[in-house]
Amino acid sequence: MRTQLQSYSPDLSPARAAEDRAALKNPQTSWDVLVIGGGITGVGVALDAASRGLRVALVESRDLAFGTSRYSSKLVHGGLRYLASGHLGIAWESAVERHHLMTSIAPHLVSPMAQVVPAYGAPAGVGRLASVRAAADGFLGSAIVGAGFAFGDLLRRGARTPAGVLGRPEHVSSDEVIAACPQVAPNGLHGGWRSFDGQLIDDARLVVAVARTAASHGAAICTRIRADDVTGSGAQLTDVDSGESFRVQARTVINATGVWAGTVDDSIHIRPSRGTHLVFDAATFGHPTAALTIPVPGHRSRFVFAMPQQLGRVYVGLSDEDAPGPIPDESVPSENEIDYILDTLNTALATPVSRADVIGSYSGLRPLIEADGDTADLSREHAVGINATGLISVVGGKLTTYRKMAADAVDAAVTKGRLDAYPCVTESIPVIGAHGPRDPRLPASLLARYGGEARRVVDMATVSSPLAPIARGIDVTRAEIEFAVTCEGATDVDDILHRRTRIGLVEADATRCRPAITHILDQLGAAHSA
Repeated sequence: MRTQLQSYSPDLSPARAAEDRAALKNPQTSWDVLVIGGGITGVGVALDAASRGLRVALVESRDLAFGTSRYSSKLVHGGLRYLASGHLGIAWESAVERHHLMTSIAPHLVSPMAQVVPAYGAPAGVGRLASVRAAADGFLGSAIVGAGFAFGDLLRRGARTPAGVLGRPEHVSSDEVIAACPQVAPNGLHGGWRSFDGQLIDDARLVVAVARTAASHGAAICTRIRADDVTGSGAQLTDVDSGESFRVQARTVINATGVWAGTVDDSIHIRPSRGTHLVFDAATFGHPTAALTIPVPGHRSRFVFAMPQQLGRVYVGLSDEDAPGPIPDESVPSENEIDYILDTLNTALATPVSRADVIGSYSGLRPLIEADGDTADLSREHAVGINATGLISVVGGKLTTYRKMAADAVDAAVTKGRLDAYPCVTESIPVIGAHGPRDPRLPASLLARYGGEARRVVDMATVSSPLAPIARGIDVTRAEIEFAVTCEGATDVDDILHRRTRIGLVEADATRCRPAITHILDQLGAAHSA
């Protein structure tokens, strides 16, 4: 049943969590849509449905962004790789969704990132024949890259993304390549190509922002609630903290559990593909200002990226390895993946890196729809299906296109449940923090993560020294730790280390920060109970 649209608080506070749980457990509460899964697709579904005037509850057995959604390359990309592999539809869809994210939905969280592809000819000292062959290979490779970037720019223009948001591709000199990526190998370097794509400050932060925006439209966001015996009309839910179980009925149910979709609906067959990234100190690469983009030897559409990131890090990835068998809570990289990334990376570096330079790593499982062939060649297109019980499942896809996936799933729910709903408007709904003044006196890192809400993060703080870093050398403030608990639904130290901030990607940093975070949580607990 369509409800009158109104504004609610966007804060996932302890008090709001208690209210949402109480509503969920109340058998008198009527739900139009029950969403299973708190990753980017699930929160996207919750926002889409709530903004259409539907009564929505989302349940997640762990925390927001617990699974694949926090393990991406942090790219909002325009589908160039899919264009190269012939998947024109998803390339276009990616470019359109990138446009919405960078111009309307989350311009504070997505920034243009330069990508540099170096072009090499023959290195000094080789024979004439080898020099001619190397020059020909280099010219062909550079021409292919240039053509790919040109097609990518056509997608940008077709999606109407201004050049002021994403710059046009261009050929650059060797000096410009080295200035942007100081550790690139100079021997035989003949310039390169520079293009631009979208980069998230943090994928988990996007999930939290979308969830809070859904809450501002009235959606109940309930973490630490496990769903079992899920059908098209409801599910058996269990409060993970208390152990209490209860049945919830809904007019429609949407399975948005990503790589775990087959455990909710056994008619779905997912073929997981593991993507691994290695984490380095940015100093190892000379503090690059652009992503060094390295073609994988023997492939025309596969690359390894060394991408500058927040907290003074560079993420290098990614692999694409078949990951059969039971789905783990948290995936870990294989030895082969680590070697693959390092070997490819070292083809373009002046000073090779080794495992000793790696300060962290992470792996995410992509929920690919099962099909024959190499997982690297499988389409990232999504699909929406309805099983015999009426359960709606949205599977496949990727982070960039989460909004379109969510819209398609809610369209299916509206039709299946004969719901009285407004049309989809999420392409023009800004998430929390997208607008508002940017106080230049605040730390740049705080503004990058919170946008127009940064001043509120500081003003709400009750901790001492709110703008002080949580630990030396970590540009996460004490105020952010408090805000994660009071407004962003974090319930423990791990939520903060691994999903409200990305401190936990480097174990040594997490160890240093854990005592201070624990102390703040203890203080907040005492304040709430006083």
